[in-house]
This record gives sequence, structure tokens and C-alpha cells, in this order.
Amino acid sequence: MWDKVRDRIDEALIATIHPDVWERIRTMKAGQNRYGFDPFGFQPEYLKYIAPVAVALYRHYFRVDVFDIDRVPEDGPVLLVSNHTGQIPLDGMMIASAMLFDRKPPRMVRSMVERWVPSLPFISKILARCGQVVGTRDNARLLLGREGCILVFPEGARGINKTYDRAYELEKFGLGFMRLALDTNTPIIPVGVVGAEEQMPSIYDVKWLAKLLGMPAFPITPTWPLLGPMGALPLPVKYRIYFGEPMNFEGDPDDEDRVVGAQVDQVRQVIRELLQRGLEEREGVFF
Repeated sequence: MWDKVRDRIDEALIATIHPDVWERIRTMKAGQNRYGFDPFGFQPEYLKYIAPVAVALYRHYFRVDVFDIDRVPEDGPVLLVSNHTGQIPLDGMMIASAMLFDRKPPRMVRSMVERWVPSLPFISKILARCGQVVGTRDNARLLLGREGCILVFPEGARGINKTYDRAYELEKFGLGFMRLALDTNTPIIPVGVVGAEEQMPSIYDVKWLAKLLGMPAFPITPTWPLLGPMGALPLPVKYRIYFGEPMNFEGDPDDEDRVVGAQVDQVRQVIRELLQRGLEEREGVFF
């Protein structure tokens, strides 16, 4: 009885996905075993539960325009290094959607999650099935060794939680992604996301309240908390995602910070240029 109900639900979900998108998911290369899983628990077919929402956000809500996505190699290990903005991490979801819906052939983007995520009941299983991986250096090296595509946000919470008066100003980048690239001889693709800054523009960050609640930030926006739960919804801004040329670096991954930092600054500068291009080319925040 339950199997029949589940089959009906699966059929209904798949029917909401464009046939081309479903074919991309179904035939995706993910290094899975005969049961359909990879070593981290990723199951491409599980994306049928997520794809309808992702397609709706990507195609209709944020109406994402993508530029030069063909610069991402068709196969082999790669690090996507992007700016991080918007108070909630929808920029990561849109980059991953671009790689799935607009790149031919598609590539699955793997994002690194916090170490405490596996302790969450139910949610941890869902994230694993969708391809998210606990963010350790060993896990990243294993994924790259399996020719994975990893998305990295070197600004971390500093980037996503900044107030709007500093929109599109890049925060300081961490060095970990560059040490990983040097250690594994992995090319880096810089990514610039324009539009996410305006989805939840933060006017003020109540730092004492964020600390009290154990949050990285407690943003005050034009709609939050004034409008309650509805005010937490992102605005229907238009996203523009720019992919840069592959960058290859050589050196000792254990070099001193000054040396590795100079290489990181090269990537940061390219992302800054991609953002500048996007801001100059867009006609408005919502179109």
C-alpha cells in the first residue's frame, strides 16, 4: 500500500519537472554505486523532491540570467569560488541550479555544510541525499579526487550578513580554498552573483540580539521584523550569475599566509571585476 502511494507521489513530482530537466537529473554523473548513492549519501534521483521548488525559484521568481557558464569544465575536479550575499544562502542554490539547468551537460554542485549538521534529525539525511557534504578538508579532497565540483564562499558569514550600505563590497577571503586548490591541483572558476544583495537588504544588524540567540547576525530589513514571517521572504529580484575564466595556481599549500594570500587576492580581484560588469550591465534590480 505504501509503495503504491509513494509511486504516485513520485509520478506527480516528476510530472511537475520539465522532461529535459528530469533527463539531466536522471542521467547525471555522480559516481554513485549500484544502489544510486555516492559515498556521502548523495542520490541524484532524490532531487525530484527538490527540483520543482528550485525550478520555480530559478526560472520564475529570480529569473536568473547566466553568463559564460561554458567556462566551467565538463568534467574533472573544479572549485567554484563566489561572493556571498543576501542574508539567506539562496545564492548558493541559484549557482547550483544554473549548473544543473543551464549547463550542458549538467554538473552537480557540492556545497560544504557545518560540522553540526549531521546531528540534526531528518534534515541531515535530506541534505546528504541532495548532495551536501560536511565541510572538512578530507571530505573536500575526496570529492575533488572523484572529479567533483565544489562551491566555496570564502567570505563566509561576513559576506552574507553585511548591511546594504556595503553592498557588493567583498569581505576578506579565507585562505582555505586556495590551500585546497594547491594541494589537489584543482582549477578555480571565479563566480560573481549580482542581485542577491537586494533580496533582503539589511539596514541594521542587532549584534547583541544575534549573540543572545546564537546567530551570526540579526538583520533589520525594510520588511523584517515589521511584517512578521512574511517579511522574511526574499524580494523577487533578478539574479545575474557570471562565470570567469579558469584560474590555475602552483605552489606549496603549506606556504605562509602572505604567499597564499597574494594568490587569493588574484581570485578576489577577478570576482570584483565580474560584479562590476554585472552592475554596469543590469538595467534595474527587478528586471
